[in-house]
Amino acid sequence: MADITKLQEMEPFHELAAEDFERIGSVTETKKFPRNYHIFNQNDPFTGYLYVICSGTVEVTLLTHSGEEIVVDYRRDGQYFGSTPLFTGEKYTGGARTVTELECFLVPSDAIHEVAERVPELRQFFNSAIVDQVRHLYADIITNHSKEALSKLESYPFQKRLSEIMSSPAITCKPEASAREMAAIMTQNHVRSIMVTDADERIAGIVTCRDILGKVIAVEGRDPDAISAADLMASQLRTMPPSTYMYEAMAYMVGHGLRHMPIVENRKLLGMVTMSDLIQHRSQKAMLLLGSIEEAQTLDELKHVHDLLLRVADGLMSESRSATQIMETLSHIHHGLLRRTYQLCFEQMLDNGYAKPQIKHCFLIMGSGGRREMLLGPDQDNGFIYEDFPDSQQEEVDAFFIPFAEKLTHALDYVGYPLCEGDVMVSNPVWRGRLNDWRKRVADWAQNPEPHKVRYSSIFFDFIPLVGEAELAHSLQSIVFQAVRRSPSFLYQVMQLNLSHKVPTGLWGRFITEKSGPNAGTLSLKKGGLIYIVDCIRMFSLEREIRALTTMERLDALTKDNVFAIETAEHIRVAFEALSFLRLRNEISLLKEGKEPSSNIDPDELSKSEQDLLRSSFQAVSKLQSATRSHFGKGLG
Repeated sequence: MADITKLQEMEPFHELAAEDFERIGSVTETKKFPRNYHIFNQNDPFTGYLYVICSGTVEVTLLTHSGEEIVVDYRRDGQYFGSTPLFTGEKYTGGARTVTELECFLVPSDAIHEVAERVPELRQFFNSAIVDQVRHLYADIITNHSKEALSKLESYPFQKRLSEIMSSPAITCKPEASAREMAAIMTQNHVRSIMVTDADERIAGIVTCRDILGKVIAVEGRDPDAISAADLMASQLRTMPPSTYMYEAMAYMVGHGLRHMPIVENRKLLGMVTMSDLIQHRSQKAMLLLGSIEEAQTLDELKHVHDLLLRVADGLMSESRSATQIMETLSHIHHGLLRRTYQLCFEQMLDNGYAKPQIKHCFLIMGSGGRREMLLGPDQDNGFIYEDFPDSQQEEVDAFFIPFAEKLTHALDYVGYPLCEGDVMVSNPVWRGRLNDWRKRVADWAQNPEPHKVRYSSIFFDFIPLVGEAELAHSLQSIVFQAVRRSPSFLYQVMQLNLSHKVPTGLWGRFITEKSGPNAGTLSLKKGGLIYIVDCIRMFSLEREIRALTTMERLDALTKDNVFAIETAEHIRVAFEALSFLRLRNEISLLKEGKEPSSNIDPDELSKSEQDLLRSSFQAVSKLQSATRSHFGKGLG
């Protein structure tokens, strides 16, 4: 059993005085649970224990309206679960199921209560009033969201994780196993691959049925008893953790031509997922949507898929899906549409007799697309990077890429991505160029941060490579970090411009709406709250040279770097989730009415709990603004 001293090293117990920890440690017990075991279920009575993980992984689950059990979080070594009813004694608001064999400390709630009387910080750690209030409001609103989907689109499997579909344990052999022995093992277990592990049970490689057929059986004179796993195995393996979403795995495996994917965590082989598994578990309609993008031969076909996005989003919302998960799913489909549009336009250029220059290039998408936070009405934000070709080749490059850029932007507009009002598109020469051209451009933005350049940078700095040579984009990311590092006043200027306005709440939490114009009586969830979270987190990430893409991934990295306290980060996270949820729900409602999607809402049309949620979210944004001003304004204001 685990040594109790390990608990003393874990948060928050490491902060306790010796006598207080002795009280808790004296009554704490350890317990092991097998894999795929339900420790407690949603709505079960409180067991009376806080569970602190010694080793293993637990899934935190919720039930959808339709009764499906979905995974919303993972907890691992050193983390705890089952704390929601710790001070209330209420029923569990979610379930806990083991992914692997699990060993836990079971800490009695009575002992925690006793110590919390002397150390109130312990109670505060587990039960932050503001964060819990916002989270509970958000959870209640999600639960009470009863809009029915326009169709019966099966969107849940989009969000299945590999832990839910993988074959476990994986079938293994040792490096000395012969081809004949491996073939027998595969036949007995009805699998088409086998993992090769060393003496320490670490992965050494993989051998597939194809390897044995192609490299042994089909080769005359090769002895299947003399050829070993070590001879046949592929040792340069790609692996995925169990928390990977099914759609992410499918996209990756299709893109890299993979049929087998080992599932690994902490260097331990947990299971195996094959392309057949993904096809078997996939949502037929939803995955066919992705498949139809790859198979599309015309822009009309892509436009039709784009028109179905409303149904996908509505289906996901009807299942109480997390707003960030929905954005990630929608972004994945958007990326597929953008990529396939690019491919069709590129093929048309070649068919029309244009000669592509023999240079490396990369098609970038920026803004919400680069952050994987796209909703239902994104416009175009894109650019081209070329390798540093000589000036003498410029005419040849322009002869292909200028007409290609015009064709691409108009094709994307036709498919459903409107032209950018700020002209941030490859058809604008400002948004294409050699790596060195971009170096000069970014340096100019950083050294001369005029308002329009700061606005450019706010869109551009969230770029990702979509098609072409990804290493160009990675080099450009390093150039951005260097430019920011060399111009320390740049982020101050960004802060001055981006945080020049306050959140739309006034005295006593009264909402401040627009006074005139087409949006009179409304406030913008994007311009009044979401954009500030995105901008502030981006500024801190640029300063820390964090390469994470999504706003929440950046927040996680900043929290690990101790830029934000855990409690503060959680408040920001819930505010971002809540504002994104309200915005997406509003977009869906407007599109159903045949209107353009918008982030403007009338707060008077919200329920009281939704208004409370909105106020609490804006409060979190306001605090983040203040912290950002304080940090980047030191010595410069």
